[in-house]
Amino acid sequence: MDTPKGERRLVLIVDDEPMLRNLLSRLLRMEGYDVVEAEDGQVALELIEKRQPDLVLLDVMLPARDGLDVLGDLRRTSEVPVILVSALGEEADRVLGLKMGADDYVVKPFSAAELSARIESVLRRAQVRGSPEPRADTNRLVFDGLVVDLQTREVTVGSEKAEMTAKEFDLLAFLAGSPRQVFTREQLLQRVWESSSDWQSDATITEHVRRLRRKLEEDPDHPRWIVTVRGVGYRFQP
Repeated sequence: MDTPKGERRLVLIVDDEPMLRNLLSRLLRMEGYDVVEAEDGQVALELIEKRQPDLVLLDVMLPARDGLDVLGDLRRTSEVPVILVSALGEEADRVLGLKMGADDYVVKPFSAAELSARIESVLRRAQVRGSPEPRADTNRLVFDGLVVDLQTREVTVGSEKAEMTAKEFDLLAFLAGSPRQVFTREQLLQRVWESSSDWQSDATITEHVRRLRRKLEEDPDHPRWIVTVRGVGYRFQP
């Protein structure tokens, strides 16, 4: 995890299982994070206001008030990145959590490596959202010659509007939201399509990238924006 010298990101772990909280705390401290813990939603909301963590790891199945209820309250006052953690892995559960404002959704059981990678990814995207460049405001990704409006779902190349299908826009917005980060086709299937190569061919990604390049690039055979990383996947080059 790359952070300025002396600066450590603060992660709030919200889970009612003490053993799991302790395990996650030790893992994240080993990864270079500071950690604070909460055993229920009310304590979590109080700590968020008091400590202002950089990221919240929020269990869905909490006593009294579940994680989705807590997330709903949180999103009325804060844009702090939230990763939901749950044993519920059905697509409908994941979609509901993401629609309510979660930045990611991790299904138990998960590996330490997966959790660490997801936290780093969410924090990188949050940093882009909070930076004046390349993002001009919270609803637009602004680059040199390319604007992706997340609210109106419009894309402008130079002075021209580029017509996008829903999935073309989703793919572009996802890649542009994490500039320079490389994503495999499998990761893009999971994050943009809520699918996997077990159910859907990763050729879907290849085709959508081809279409995006035709609409965005002056020379689609030598792309400026969406770059192929040979043997791995794709990245957005700002």
